[in-house]
Amino acid sequence: MTQIPFTLSDRKDDDRESDIGVALETRPKTKRPPMYKVMILNDDYTPMEFVVHVLERFFGMTHEQSFELMLTVHKKGLAVVGVFSFEIAETKVSQVMDFAQRHQHPLQCTMEKE
Repeated sequence: MTQIPFTLSDRKDDDRESDIGVALETRPKTKRPPMYKVMILNDDYTPMEFVVHVLERFFGMTHEQSFELMLTVHKKGLAVVGVFSFEIAETKVSQVMDFAQRHQHPLQCTMEKE
């Protein structure tokens, strides 16, 4: 069967009421997941070298970056060491806290929504 193209002007007026619209596929808008700041807090007992080691090991910083951030923690009381999705931030906090505890240091690492 061959189809003959036609325009709306070729159709009768009473046919126009039964027009069926073209369904457009809509994509749901995806929202970025909330991000979380991971912070290290200063204390009077954890050696500065240990904090530098933690920053290098768990946050992939160079020695120079780690040293600068450790000084920020020391002087200001805390510093943001990274911003991550919830699962990654939670894992980093847990890794740092476990590592500090195994080495008998009271170092605190927390996270909060950005």
